[in-house]
Amino acid sequence: MVSERSLEVLKAIVRDYVASREPVGSKTIVDRHAFGVSAATIRNDMAQLEDEQLIVAPHTSSGRVPTDKGYRVFVDHLAAARPLSSAQRHAIETFLGTPNDLDEVLGRTVRLLSQLTNQVALVQYPSMVRARVQHVELVRLGDTRLMVVLITDTARVEQRVVETDVALDETALTELRTVVNGASVGLLLQDVPRALREVPRQLRADAQTLGGVVVATLIEQVAANRQDRLVMAGAANLAKSERDFTGGLFPVLEAIEEQVTLLRLFGEMQVDDVAVAASIGAENAEYGLDATSIVAGGYLAGGGAVARLGVLGPTRMDYGTNMAAVRAVARYLSKLLGEH
Repeated sequence: MVSERSLEVLKAIVRDYVASREPVGSKTIVDRHAFGVSAATIRNDMAQLEDEQLIVAPHTSSGRVPTDKGYRVFVDHLAAARPLSSAQRHAIETFLGTPNDLDEVLGRTVRLLSQLTNQVALVQYPSMVRARVQHVELVRLGDTRLMVVLITDTARVEQRVVETDVALDETALTELRTVVNGASVGLLLQDVPRALREVPRQLRADAQTLGGVVVATLIEQVAANRQDRLVMAGAANLAKSERDFTGGLFPVLEAIEEQVTLLRLFGEMQVDDVAVAASIGAENAEYGLDATSIVAGGYLAGGGAVARLGVLGPTRMDYGTNMAAVRAVARYLSKLLGEH
């Protein structure tokens, strides 16, 4: 346990080190912060912090830098995330705008979050475990060309264009559309393939071949939508902090390319559509990301499901600003998906 003043000294060290990347000494703290005590007293506080392994001397100088444990204590005692400016809040509303579909809005979201934080931004697609079919549309594009559109209650829209060996007839399409929707609307995605396999038998003989093509396409679309995946932007931002990665950038880049790894890490973090969490340094070691920190929050997708979004960067990051940005973008994304 450390004293209240020592905790405030730790906060000062973290903020100064994040801002300057230079080890922070007692004289610097006295000069920059109004503690109202001598440099000798601050040195005693720093000694206490060092004994608790919250700060460390990177080399034989009087300055100290936070450890992973120090960052953890700092984040756990962060009374409030730094509020975003009115310009930043306006940028969120303007940049996200009114989406045409889920792919577009999630793509905009990661680009925006990356710009707000100067970190790698990650957004998880809504989980399809609880997704249900909302509608299936069949659009004739030509004599033998057809677009199959699958829409779920989580705002996912999946389109496939297929070529058929039979001429497309509007009457047959209308019948097929009715039967397919009757068999699938309201079902969980995992239950759709079994229900759709009965569709061709419910059609008249001359429409069964087309029915088989559409059913096979829809089953492929359902399988694709049940796979969890991430959208990512801002990987180039890691190069700006290359000096913070003592083992080099390659292991970090290699790790973030593995979406399965990031999805597992996201899944371990305790977040919802209100809370924002941070996973710091050594806490990410099993994922090959021990030189990084992840700040994550949740957003509400359709059907009440919570998916995750966040930022990844070096442990020397501005946690207050990043947590505020993640929280604000998550809330706006929840509102946007709820409205559209």
